[in-house]
Amino acid sequence: MEFINSEKKIWLSSPHMGGGEQKYIQEAFDANWVAPLGPNVNGFENDLKGYLGSDVEVGALSSGTAAIHLALILLGVTAGDEVICQSMTFSASANPILYQGATPIFIDSELQTWNLCPLELEKAILDRIAKGKKPKAIIAVHLYGVPYQIEAIRTIADRYSIPIIEDSAEALGSSYKGKKCGTFGDIGILSFNGNKIITTSGGGAIVTHNLEHKKRALFFATQARDEAPHYQHSQIGYNYRMSNICAGIGRGQMEVLDAHVAGRRKVNAFYVNLFKDIKGVTVFVAPDENYHSNHWLSVILIDPLLTGGIDRKFLYQAFDKEGIESRPLWKPMHLQPIFEKYPYYGGKISEQLFANGLCLPSGSNLTNENLSSIEKVIKTIF
Repeated sequence: MEFINSEKKIWLSSPHMGGGEQKYIQEAFDANWVAPLGPNVNGFENDLKGYLGSDVEVGALSSGTAAIHLALILLGVTAGDEVICQSMTFSASANPILYQGATPIFIDSELQTWNLCPLELEKAILDRIAKGKKPKAIIAVHLYGVPYQIEAIRTIADRYSIPIIEDSAEALGSSYKGKKCGTFGDIGILSFNGNKIITTSGGGAIVTHNLEHKKRALFFATQARDEAPHYQHSQIGYNYRMSNICAGIGRGQMEVLDAHVAGRRKVNAFYVNLFKDIKGVTVFVAPDENYHSNHWLSVILIDPLLTGGIDRKFLYQAFDKEGIESRPLWKPMHLQPIFEKYPYYGGKISEQLFANGLCLPSGSNLTNENLSSIEKVIKTIF
């Protein structure tokens, strides 16, 4: 394959700097605050709290995965417990379940939001209870920035008194009925990986509804050091805190978060218009006006029976040939080698989405020239 200049390649979701990040980073260098913790960490947490709402507490961490792990610890998940998890997601949603020695129970998607199916969720809960093992927690994901069925999932969770870990790694800037994603779960998590809506190069956050939960999470995130003049540890701890440098990037990124969301939503609208007259291709959008999606990634479904045989693989290869990055949807967890032995409840919806779905370039930094190149490929094919 011919080498493509990375500067000319159109990426799926690349970091988009706003220009204000350097100011906070320089302040950290000037004050010699380059280690974990520091003024930028505190400031970033306050920025996120101000954005999400005053009724939450935020702890900045090294990754979204670390946030899920700490959430499981806070909820008392230990070896032998069971945790329900959406199957259509990235593996980081499920891996921390295994960190704790617990068993993941995977649930199929529904077609409205592509997220956790309420019907299959309740079936799974009832079946696990009948088997003598009530699930300890539910991990629900806002896939590609589209909120899951908030009210239906909460109703079921409350009916059986099972807490929700809200995986909002892909959904900072999304909302449901005007309330920000990340605030609906008993515990929420965010990700600031390089490909997310905003980035700290690598990082995440845990979102809680009480200060004691936050304090407990940060205790575990800083090696669980007991209060003593010497280093004393009575519990297992982790090195999960965010660095002051990374938090400085995050502070600058918060200044452009709304612009990034607007940019990604504009890209999604571009795809809706591009494919509106192409039979057999549909763009994934929020189901109604209650759902406000950041459209972190814009995704299409391709039905080869209606496109004359053009399928996901064909389009992927056509884009790749032109230096345009695209990617299949997340392969469902219950199909993954590491997870296929664990229980799964549902039909074939997530499998069908995986088979026919393709993620398209979605960055808020895509130029008109980039979009024209994408449009040219589509019009050439269809």
